[in-house]
Amino acid sequence: MAQNEDLAKRRKRLLYQANHRGTQESDLVIGGFARAHLDDFGADDLDRFEALISLTDADLMDWISGRTEPPEHLRGPILDLMIDFKNKMLNN
Repeated sequence: MAQNEDLAKRRKRLLYQANHRGTQESDLVIGGFARAHLDDFGADDLDRFEALISLTDADLMDWISGRTEPPEHLRGPILDLMIDFKNKMLNN
């Protein structure tokens, strides 16, 4: 039970951080992604997401938008999911 409570607290904190990035575009994309996916993430996925959102908005949005390629060590399922989310936003 305590682990589930800890995950809920982490999700809430990460959701807040994702929604308060500093630019409207980042808030919409990263915050929208967090609202859509954080509830499905376990501890490992939350770790990966937290590592990504600890980076600068400029870099993260460049990678999500496809303006530049992310470094190899940051590539993975969470960043891929964020890129897919951004692409679906553009197509709606």
